Amino acid sequence: MLNPALSQWLDAQAQALDLGQCDPQDVISRLATAKVLRVGVTEAQGGTGGTVADAVESIAQVASHSLAAAFVFWGQRAFIEYLLHSPNTTLRDQLLPSLLSGELAGATGLSNAMKFLSGIEALQLRAREQEHGWCLDGRLHWVTNLRKSGFVVAAAIEREEGGAPFVLAIPDAVTGLQRSDDLQLMGLQSSNTAALDFKQVEVGRDWLLHDDARVFLPAVRPAFLGLQCGLAIGLARQALQEVDGHLQDARSILCEPLLEQRQALAQTVTELKSGLLDGRFLAQPQALFQIRISLAESVAQAVQLELQASGGKAYLSEHGSGFARRWRESAFVPIVTPSLVQLRAELQRQAWEALA
Repeated sequence: MLNPALSQWLDAQAQALDLGQCDPQDVISRLATAKVLRVGVTEAQGGTGGTVADAVESIAQVASHSLAAAFVFWGQRAFIEYLLHSPNTTLRDQLLPSLLSGELAGATGLSNAMKFLSGIEALQLRAREQEHGWCLDGRLHWVTNLRKSGFVVAAAIEREEGGAPFVLAIPDAVTGLQRSDDLQLMGLQSSNTAALDFKQVEVGRDWLLHDDARVFLPAVRPAFLGLQCGLAIGLARQALQEVDGHLQDARSILCEPLLEQRQALAQTVTELKSGLLDGRFLAQPQALFQIRISLAESVAQAVQLELQASGGKAYLSEHGSGFARRWRESAFVPIVTPSLVQLRAELQRQAWEALA
């Protein structure tokens, strides 16, 4: 269960977080105070213990109150996961305490890299090697949790001289790195989502997360996608909870579809958590892709059922503001990278290769 103070704050600020009327600086601080950023991190490393499946559950619980806050949570927690997988223990020891305390914002920055891994697009950053590191050029078009008071972003980078692409953590204070204004999203406005331009940005070797992106990215992909699934899980659960609140008695025509959707959602969540814990998604990423698709479909069905249960009230501003926010939030779930279109295309490509 979430800290009651965090739950109350999220409920009070959910609409403002979605519309950009709440200071996005507050989100990480509130999550850190409630200690949810520490879930799934060992006590020796400053966490509260548990597994990555427990971290997914924490993100889902936040998403049931506010998808904007959960989106920020995912970005921060994904970056923490990159550090936990990185062989650069010095960098981990340097950054992890301030990330867990909420003093520093971590931006995942690897959405482009995950598409690169599946052959969907090229890497957007290129590096020229120098004596003490690299000089970077390029652009990341959409990155979340770029907090204006300080952030560090992970990115996969192509080498100009050829060879394996690599993964860096890049601090916001480096010369030549420019953050755009916040993107004007339909919702999720208090998520510090912006673009980053790199113009001859010099980064030292001590910021290296891994020297081979093709090794590192498959290793962190289960956590990247699994944590992201928490967004859909929490939103679907809340929509179904709203349905339950609208039903007048056990004879309602919507009782059966409500039960069916809850059972299907619970089964998919169980499959996700067991796959994260037993490591099967490392060798079978397509199974994780299918779960991500199923959860997005669960969100769409749950919000549609909420609309049916609410009736005309859902279309009245006075009564339907929460539903309208969840409707906007549900529209984001299929397009967050990797989008459902990209995942289905990758599954189709793998099926064709298996037949070839």
